[in-house]
Order: sequence, then C-alpha cells, then structure tokens
Amino acid sequence: MTPSEAGGGNPGLGGQAEKGGISGKVNAVASNGQVSLGERATPPRLAPVRGFGPARMMGGPVDKSLDFWPSARRLLLELVPERMLASAALLLGVLSVGLSVLGPRLLGDATNLIFGGYISKRIPAHMTKAQIVAQVRHQGHGTLADMLKAMHLVPGQGIDFDHVGRLLLLVLVIYLASSVSSLFQGRLTAVVVQRSVFGLRGQVQAKLSRLPLSYFDGQPRGEILSRVTNDIDNIAQSLQQTLSQVLSSLLTIVGVMTMMVLISPLLAVIALVTVPLSVVVATQIGKRSQPNFVKQWATTGELNGHIEEMYTGHALVKVFGRRQQAERVFADHNQSLFNSSFKAQFISGIIQPAMGFLGNLNYVLVAVVGGLLVANGQLSLGAVQAFIQYSRQFTQPISQVASMANLLQSGVASAERVFALLDAVEQSADPLLPATIAEASGRVAFEHVSFRYAPDIPLIEDLSLVVSPGETVAIVGPTGAGKTTLVNLLMRFYEVSSGKITLDGVDISSMRREDLRSKTGMVLQDTWLFTGTIADNIAYGSPGATRAQIEIAAQATHVDHFVRTLPEGYETVIDEEGSSVSAGERQLITIARAFLAEPAILILDEATSSVDTRTELLIQRAMSALRAGRTSFVIAHRLSTIRDADLILVMEGGRIVERGTHAQLLQAGGPYAHLYADQFSQAVADVG
Repeated sequence: MTPSEAGGGNPGLGGQAEKGGISGKVNAVASNGQVSLGERATPPRLAPVRGFGPARMMGGPVDKSLDFWPSARRLLLELVPERMLASAALLLGVLSVGLSVLGPRLLGDATNLIFGGYISKRIPAHMTKAQIVAQVRHQGHGTLADMLKAMHLVPGQGIDFDHVGRLLLLVLVIYLASSVSSLFQGRLTAVVVQRSVFGLRGQVQAKLSRLPLSYFDGQPRGEILSRVTNDIDNIAQSLQQTLSQVLSSLLTIVGVMTMMVLISPLLAVIALVTVPLSVVVATQIGKRSQPNFVKQWATTGELNGHIEEMYTGHALVKVFGRRQQAERVFADHNQSLFNSSFKAQFISGIIQPAMGFLGNLNYVLVAVVGGLLVANGQLSLGAVQAFIQYSRQFTQPISQVASMANLLQSGVASAERVFALLDAVEQSADPLLPATIAEASGRVAFEHVSFRYAPDIPLIEDLSLVVSPGETVAIVGPTGAGKTTLVNLLMRFYEVSSGKITLDGVDISSMRREDLRSKTGMVLQDTWLFTGTIADNIAYGSPGATRAQIEIAAQATHVDHFVRTLPEGYETVIDEEGSSVSAGERQLITIARAFLAEPAILILDEATSSVDTRTELLIQRAMSALRAGRTSFVIAHRLSTIRDADLILVMEGGRIVERGTHAQLLQAGGPYAHLYADQFSQAVADVG
C-alpha cells in the first residue's frame, strides 16, 4: 500500500498524506516502514473558544467618590451584621468558580483522547509508540516526532468513546453544579444587600429624628430627600450588581491564573503581559473622568431640590409669572446634569473597548505561542485548548471588574452623601437622669436668656420673662424681631447660648425633649395634615383617643359643624395638603388636634393670618376654648386678635422693649401703640 493509497483509504483524513496531513504521515510509516514526506507538518489551527459563563456588562449612572477607600470600607462594614450569610455566599462563590475553572481542563483531556485515539487507530498494533517516534525522527522530522511523543498513543486502538463520554458527562455535572452554586450565591447576596440597605434606611430615619432644626433650616428639602431616597437606592443597586459579580470575577482571576500556571508557566507569563497595561489604561481613564463623576450626584441633588420647590409652590410660580424663569433654572440644572452624566458615561465607556482590545491582543499572543509549543511537543493539543479557554476567562473578569469599577464608585459616592448625613452634628443628648414633671402647671420662666444663630451675630440678649400658669402671653413685633425664635427655644428646637428656661421651676435642658414637648401643643401658620381621615388627623397627637374624645375636641373647636356636612363625615380622607377642605377648616382641624392633646403649654404662631374674617372668628373662639386654663404663647401680626391677652410683649431686635396689657400699652404710647395705630389707620383706609 502506497502512502497515497493509505490517505485515500481513509476519507476521514481527507487524503492529505501527500500534502502533509499528520495522520497521512503516520499511515505512511505504518504501511511500509518508510516516511517520504514532501513538506513539513503544519500544526492544526484551533478555533477561538469562548470562556464559560455569561458576562454581565453593567450600566447606569456613575459617580466618583471623593475619598473612595475609607468610604468603601465603611460601606462594607454595613454588611457586617449579615456576615454569616455573606460568608455562605463567599463559599458558594468559591465553589462555583472552582468548578467552572475545572471544566476547561477536563475538556482539554477529552480533546487529547479524541485526537490521540484518532492517530492511534492508524498505527499498527505491532508497532510501539517509541518505534514510530524514532522512525519519524530518523526521516528528519524532529518537530513532528516531538509532537507524537507528547501525545497519548495506543497503537491500533481507536477513540475511547466510553472514556470521552464519561469526561463529558462529568463536565456537564460540574457546570450544572457551578450554575446552581452561582444561583444560590446570587440569592444570598441579594438577601445580604437588601437587609443591609434596610438597616441603613433605619439608621437614616433615626438620624433625622436626632438632627436639630438648624440642620433642616440649612439644607434644601429636595437635597435631603435625594440623599434619603435616590442615594440609598443607588447604593442598593450598586451593591447588588457589583458584589456578586466582583466576587465572582476576582475568584475567577485567581482560579484561572492558577490553572494557567499549572498548564504552562511560559504561556501564563505571556497572558500576564497585558494585565499591567490594562490597569494603567483603566486608571488613566478613571482619572480623566473623575471631575464629571464628582459633579453628577451633586447636580442630581440640586435638580431634585429645584423640582421639589417648584412643585410645592407651583401656585405661586404661576401667580407671579415665574414659570419661564423656573423652566430656565430647570433647563440649566438639567443641562448641567446631562453634561456631567454624558461625559462620565462616554469617558468611562472607553474602558470596556480598551479592555476588549487588550484581551484580543492577549488571545493572539497565547494562540501563536501555544501553537508553537504544540508543534514542538512541549504541550498537548488539549492543554493549549484549555489554556486558550482560560485566557478568555482571564481577560473577561478583568474587563468586568473595570466596567463595574465606575458603578461601584457611583455607589460609594452616594454612600458618602448618606454618611455625611449620618455624621451631621446631632442635637445634644438628653440627660441620663432626666428631670420629670408629673403634672405641669405651666409656669414658664426665661432667665437671662441669650441666643444667636451665628456666633458673631447676636439675636436675643439677656431676656428675662416669667409667665404664670394659665396666662396668655402675646408676642408682637416686626419681622425678624425674634418672636418665633423665642418659642423655638421654649420647645428646645434650638438650645440657648446662655441663661436658662424653666418649666415649673425645672430647667428644660435637664428634661427629655420628648417629655417637654409632650406637655406642649403648637398651632402654626402653615397647617400640616397627613394623608388619612379627619379623625386620624385630629387624633395625631393622641394615639389612644376614642371616637367620643375626638368628637368632643371637634365640637369645642368648631370642627364638628363642617365635618357633619361632608358625605363621609369624620372618615373623609384628606391628603397632606388638605386639598379637600378649605384653609380655615384645615386650621380648625389643627386646633382640634392640639385641644385633644390637652397640653400644659400652648403655642399659637400666626394661626389666623391666612383666613377670612368669619373663619377667623371661629378660630378665635376655638383658640379661646383651647387656651382656657393653659399657659399660652400667641404670636400675632393682627393686634386685634390679642387684645384680651394677659400680657403682651413687644420685641425688637431680639429684646423685649415693652410689656403690659393692651390698655396699658396703648396708654403708654410706645411701639405697641404705634403698631396698633398703623394697623387701625390701614384698616380704615381699606374700608374707605
């Protein structure tokens, strides 16, 4: 049998003996003991093999933190309470990655079995592997001899399909187990993240209750809401998307690198050549995009603050014709957010294609050098196949980590904003052994009280005042005189700079704020009602109140009359803006709420400033019933509403410049008399 006949008799070899086919050359040796090869053997070309497992590319808004590592460390500490579940997720991740990394090596062994069996079948059983290798080398084809020497050959035996089948079944089981482990790891990671974010929201809510009023006065509501909602949601999304994937990617890098070193240290070094370059590229791109990352979430907070203001004040915006200006401001904020977001996305988006290019460069180097090693007999075909799979798995997680870095930075940047809120200076703590008042009579004393919002700008200086139980004290004066500040100090919304305030002889700073405020009721100019029934709103300050007590309070404050006219009565549902009832009716509901709470001290701050005359009379009657037997502080601009006050204080520049009854102050002819005359003359002018 000639070599050509050997090649032709084996159509599986494509009749390529004369053209250098490996099996043709082996058949030639086996048939006549002579090797006459027209050209050198060419190593078989290996098709690219994609790594196992899908690559989930992350997208979304990104930001760059100002102090990444300390903030990231603090964010990870939020996961500590769930460390048991986190440890279980880590173990499942190790198991999943370990199994997936084992797969390509087994597939390489299967390839070696198939290729070796295919060649072995063409070697006569009477020849040994050593004989055919020696014969090929004698003919001057040392490279081919080295390749055959490295192969597992059993002369005369074909492909061991049983062994191959067992290997493939084992690979199937391994990949299935890896997928199941990954599934449970993702589930546990989701539980860990959501529980941690749940706890973080609880921390923020508790923090908000401990912050002083000055914090809220100095922060736009939209900005605070953005931190409490948008930023925490972004933290949850970033952790959910990155923790599992980053963990899997890092474990994959370690596992794959180990397998590559075991297969071929030389190829492993070649595969690592592009890693430092990848790090440099990712770092440089990240630095260039940093200013836009920093600006993105800050601009988001500004935009939210503007939208919140324009929405809550949309009526005033329309009344004063400021719609176009509001739209321009919105457009400016929106454009700024667009610019920063676009630049951040565009610049950070360069990372992925750059990593892809470097990964392909790595693939080419490994394929070329691996082919040469196979040709020289230093590696088997299956080993190179496995290594190429590992090289793809190696570059893939590096690209994933690079692409997720910006998402992680976005979450850390949001975490910084939330941590800034959590680190805000809190109001002073309540005393460990607080003073208590069983039944407050309502005697209030200001003793040499001084207060200033800014250290260098005095507001209230050395103010002293004593209010007897059951007295009604009216506070009047121009805007900015310190009227509302005075009652804020009494409620401990702010702490006095010096001096002290006492309730029934007890320094209020020695009491728990909750105890102090439980003895105080407030009716403000800006009414606040929450979404719920009228009955629920009246009982807001008295959770255990019965329906009978609610109706008694409503009757005493003239609420019952208009409630009875509503189809649902006390079960009428109103929203937080109270749009289903009038402004005067909203005010009456807040007065009924204070009446039901039965406070020892009552504070009325411009409670009738925005209602009509008839409703004002109803409110006055309701407040008279409310003030009966209680120490009351009434802040009013309409002096006609405080003529029956036991004491009227006239404040200017944080000082009490006059005090006395309505008649006494008119007779004195001082600032109060001038204010009263101005209002009276204005009223006469309006009537005229």
